[in-house]
Amino acid sequence: MKYTGSCLCGEVTFEIEGNFDNFYLCHCGRCRKDTGSAHAANLFSSTAKLRWLSGQEKSKTFNFRGEGHIKSFCTNCGSALPNIQMDGELLVVPAGSIDSDLNIKPQGHIYYASKANWDAELETVPKFKEFPTG
Repeated sequence: MKYTGSCLCGEVTFEIEGNFDNFYLCHCGRCRKDTGSAHAANLFSSTAKLRWLSGQEKSKTFNFRGEGHIKSFCTNCGSALPNIQMDGELLVVPAGSIDSDLNIKPQGHIYYASKANWDAELETVPKFKEFPTG
């Protein structure tokens, strides 16, 4: 498979060639801080290859306290970007950075015991096509 992706501002573009091994939604406190949301949605591959198409110099990587919680992002718009971890053995790709359709669905919620207290029964919350007015 081949996937394309980009950051919000479009300065950074990339291509992933290969298959993803796993797709997890992580609820740990660090991932919630990274995303500002209920969870991170990350794809993992030990075989897929990342190729930067543009803007690689705008990709910055942050390793929290050198402990292996790693996030890459666009220095222009802050969007999450792919990175390579575990001494080059693991490609981690934020699912939201992929512009192509994905052929894999999340396989599970991880660190679910750490989820935010407001992250429950979200399927019951009203849904709007656009930002609600009034």
